[in-house]
Amino acid sequence: MPEVKICDVQPGMRNIEVTGRITRISERRNVQTKFGPADVATATLEDETGSIDLSLWRQQIDMVKEGDEVKLTNAFTRVFGGKTQLNIGKEGEIINIEKE
Repeated sequence: MPEVKICDVQPGMRNIEVTGRITRISERRNVQTKFGPADVATATLEDETGSIDLSLWRQQIDMVKEGDEVKLTNAFTRVFGGKTQLNIGKEGEIINIEKE
């Protein structure tokens, strides 16, 4: 699983590892998905090369807070609203580096 800097993240990437700091988390909102209603929030993940939106779904929202240094494993990207954003799939993980 390659470690990727935020400046190198491209649409359509899969199984990537990204490390950065959570600098902002939006209010959680409830959306309708094909699997039923779900809570989602958008976090901003930053490293020394840039920043990117990270979608946090359901229990992922409570796993991080602003200021946390995290490593995302098995992440993937997609374009939403014209912007590339990171997502953590079922096989992915958010590892809070400072709590290890």
